[in-house]
Amino acid sequence: MFITIDGDDIGQRITKYYLENDAKSLSELNQKMICTTHQISKYLEQQGFSIIFCGADGVAGHAEATTISPDEMFAAISAIGKECATFSAGIGHTLRESYVALMAAKSHGKAQIYNYQNLEC
Repeated sequence: MFITIDGDDIGQRITKYYLENDAKSLSELNQKMICTTHQISKYLEQQGFSIIFCGADGVAGHAEATTISPDEMFAAISAIGKECATFSAGIGHTLRESYVALMAAKSHGKAQIYNYQNLEC
């Protein structure tokens, strides 16, 4: 199983801070996102995932098997990020499938997890 996680609307927040010339808020957001993505990575590692990517506002990982359900995993990820941002996530059998599922989650309202196997193609 692959999982791809991305912060919702972070790019828009970054743009806002640039346009407002707000270096303090930009720096604070950066520090919060660094801390949050590292915490999400640690959580995923505890669930048996190997981390492929952890940076900016996203995390990607792979696990041969996990005992936790995607909904439970997403609830934990959401709780980790609640002070910083909402997150969307996608899961699939390949990295590409997890990314497609992530894009489906974002295009259907964000702050949710989608499984590629459940998408109607």
